[in-house]
Amino acid sequence: MENFISIPTLIKKYYHQLLDFIPHIIAAILILVVGLWLTRLFIKYVKKYLALKDYDLAFEQFIVSILNIILKLAVFITAASQLGIQTTSFIAIIGSATLAIGLALQGSLSNFAGGILIIILKPFKIDDYVEAQGVLGTVKSISLFYTKIKTDGNQLAVIPNGILSNNKVINYTSEGKRRDKIAIKIPYNADLKLAKDILLQLLNEQKNILKTPAPRVLLESLDDSVINLSIRYWATTKNFWDCHWYTMEQIKIRLDEAGISAPNSSHDVFLYKQNTPPE
Repeated sequence: MENFISIPTLIKKYYHQLLDFIPHIIAAILILVVGLWLTRLFIKYVKKYLALKDYDLAFEQFIVSILNIILKLAVFITAASQLGIQTTSFIAIIGSATLAIGLALQGSLSNFAGGILIIILKPFKIDDYVEAQGVLGTVKSISLFYTKIKTDGNQLAVIPNGILSNNKVINYTSEGKRRDKIAIKIPYNADLKLAKDILLQLLNEQKNILKTPAPRVLLESLDDSVINLSIRYWATTKNFWDCHWYTMEQIKIRLDEAGISAPNSSHDVFLYKQNTPPE
């Protein structure tokens, strides 16, 4: 029983150390309570801010989740340091693991970064009609890694955001209206003024073609065998294709009715028989 130490003796032995450690425990508890409260308050503010900006829901959830993890981790590390726990090696392990994961998911991180840029900068949004990477169609969804575009042929193109954010994208919807340009060829023997009047009347009578800027029919160039006319008009994005197809059809019908036919791409070849000398 010589090695037996009574509880009073232990208390007496570590009494001063316990008194010195109590402020650290209280500080750690206060850091946890206040830190977690401030974290919840900040996250609530971030949610409201993102909701006002009308960002993509997936982006909002990701940002909130990442911030929540980072802030809580910072609070726990700070509290642990008050208890004398060495946090340097713990932080180093987290950093090394993050680096390894980042290298392993380099391609996915590129797509993720591209998704963040697209969602924040908004070069296009859902239901916009765009052309990108050789694909022409309507944007159906924008996720953090991929953008889905529905083509005119009812096909779904899935394009990585990393490629989209670093290459040219043409947005046909963002400006609200589009200008159409249709090239027409007429022969030299056609009545140029009559052809222009017919085409301009066709444009002016369509209610879906905008009057400002005014539609125009221009003589674009004179080739060796044909006159090139250029029809130009503006229409809203919604009505653009209806105006385009109707105008194309009516051009053919009305010019035919006026006796102005498209020139044939043909050449006349004349053969001359030479007099052969008598035998």
